[in-house]
Amino acid sequence: MKNRFVRPVVHVALKLAYAGWKFYAAIFRPVTLGVRALVLNDQGHVLLIRHTYAPGWFMPGGGVGRDETLEAATARELYEEAGIRAVGDMNLVGAYANFLQLKSDHVIVYEVPEWEEVGDAPHADFEIAEAGFFPPDALPEGTTPGTRQRLDEYFSNRRPTTYW
Repeated sequence: MKNRFVRPVVHVALKLAYAGWKFYAAIFRPVTLGVRALVLNDQGHVLLIRHTYAPGWFMPGGGVGRDETLEAATARELYEEAGIRAVGDMNLVGAYANFLQLKSDHVIVYEVPEWEEVGDAPHADFEIAEAGFFPPDALPEGTTPGTRQRLDEYFSNRRPTTYW
């Protein structure tokens, strides 16, 4: 008799605890997915951007939208931030996890070997402070550590690390 009563109560308690954990995780520990574009010009210089809202220089990129592929998000962010249109296939450079600041952020980096400038970046006025191509051995001061690490791995043909 006791077992018939306890078992359903435990199941309900576990379901409630699981629902509570999912709610907590959704609000306080969301998993995010972002992309970055590695773009080189004819001189082998790398494209970097500086945002108006965050310190440092980064490869162009941002969040992946709902119902958007990783490559589509990379192409969209590259256009929005730098006025560059990806042409042809992209090459996967690596996938990285960033668990700093109690977040669960995942970043996918694509090399964009073929591209063309198509005009002013739509978000250049309010989101992008500067954009430019820089020699890999002379990156601007303030280039973020994650960006430096990705570029160092890329240019030295080293296997990418797991963490951003």
